[in-house]
Amino acid sequence: MLDTMKDDADSDVPHANTELDDILTQISELDKWREIFNARGLELQDCIKRPPGKAEDDGEDGAGTAPSSSRRPSRENTTMLTPPYSVPRALAVSPGLGGLPVSPEMAVNLRKVLFGNTFHIFNYEWKKSFFKFREPVSDLSYALEAERGGARAIQMVVQANIVKFLLFTRNASSDCCMQSLREVGEKLQERALAAALADTLWTAGEEQSATVALVTSEHSFTRHPDYKTDNVTERLQLFNFSEKEDVRKFIYEHIQCFKEDGSHGVILFLYSLIFSRTLERLSEDLDSTTSHLLHLSLGNFVCRQALMNLLLTGRASPNTFNGTLQHDEQGGPLDRPLHGVLARSDVGYLHWSREQVQHSQLPAVGSMLKTPKFPIWVCSINGTYSVLFSPKRSLLSDWKMEHLFDLYFYNGQPSQRSTALLTVDTHSHHWEMGDGLTQGDPEKRFPSVEMTIRTKWEGAAIDWNGTVPFF
Repeated sequence: MLDTMKDDADSDVPHANTELDDILTQISELDKWREIFNARGLELQDCIKRPPGKAEDDGEDGAGTAPSSSRRPSRENTTMLTPPYSVPRALAVSPGLGGLPVSPEMAVNLRKVLFGNTFHIFNYEWKKSFFKFREPVSDLSYALEAERGGARAIQMVVQANIVKFLLFTRNASSDCCMQSLREVGEKLQERALAAALADTLWTAGEEQSATVALVTSEHSFTRHPDYKTDNVTERLQLFNFSEKEDVRKFIYEHIQCFKEDGSHGVILFLYSLIFSRTLERLSEDLDSTTSHLLHLSLGNFVCRQALMNLLLTGRASPNTFNGTLQHDEQGGPLDRPLHGVLARSDVGYLHWSREQVQHSQLPAVGSMLKTPKFPIWVCSINGTYSVLFSPKRSLLSDWKMEHLFDLYFYNGQPSQRSTALLTVDTHSHHWEMGDGLTQGDPEKRFPSVEMTIRTKWEGAAIDWNGTVPFF
């Protein structure tokens, strides 16, 4: 009997060894493919299918980590490689294009000004973000699609500058109507995006220079003791320009690096913005209230006001009031001045937050941001970004126009199928009238969009013209 059991056990040994060898071979194959993908500038999103109900091990960037050798997967839990979500090889420009490869020191400083340290990296929500237009020649053919997340703030500022180009810049002699925004084809979309990106970078470079950051197929460096690699920053090449038109042409020639799925387009534009401003100028722009441009909130990196002001005005001033504040509320001198907005920008900014209003902490947005050169405003509404605009340039130069006028509202979300038309009446105060049940809290009676508009036109009545109010 014992001999029979021994013989049975011995007969199972080859089978067990074979299965173990099979598992080790598959793990070896995963490592081999990971090396190949990394060499080509790709990343594996998740190679291991976990049993139902088992949580992933989330890394610092939000992506699942590969299992350790002590938890090797069984054959039934090992699946094929999932498609990469990082930069495809086709979107990497040639290393011989003539740019300046990023150095380890530059990468470290870039991380510090973004995150305040060198070990945070962009998570998947940021990596997948790019500048995606809606359907050409449609009701929203001028518009970018922007999902919720930290990158949306940047996309909406670019959206505002796209509107500026389509309505005012390309036909500088006269106003355009909304119909012109519905006739935008794919080529004009690309021209508008290139112009919007170039305008922002040129302004950040104080209208003297600009830098465009693109990803190449080769790494400038692979290891650094105080730096966590992300397989994008290490492959940057920087292209410097001293003429605005050259910046626009270069971006237009490489527009796929900003507008195609998998391009990391928003991150590349953000890198370009920082290098255009230069790290030295950024240090001068910031004050004691802000040391870096992004902060972590609810598991995602969101833009600080300094980054919003950099996008809007070309300076990373951390505050929205006009000028520089030298004294505190009691009149005493501050240890270090607080930096606000110094000049009117092309695109304005409005802010409303229900939570901040409840705590009497709504920031003071000065006239420099409230009254831009063009009737276009980026709106921060309860922490979510959108765009408000008028096709009438005279809205900001003729006070009579501000009695009764139309504004168009777009929030970037895929669920919005058409631009909302709002009619603003600054002579009517019917909005202040309501039943006694809801008086005392205007948020219970009026959408946040309306309250945001009233930070610019106090007391205005707003008609949604048949659209069900939202936001």
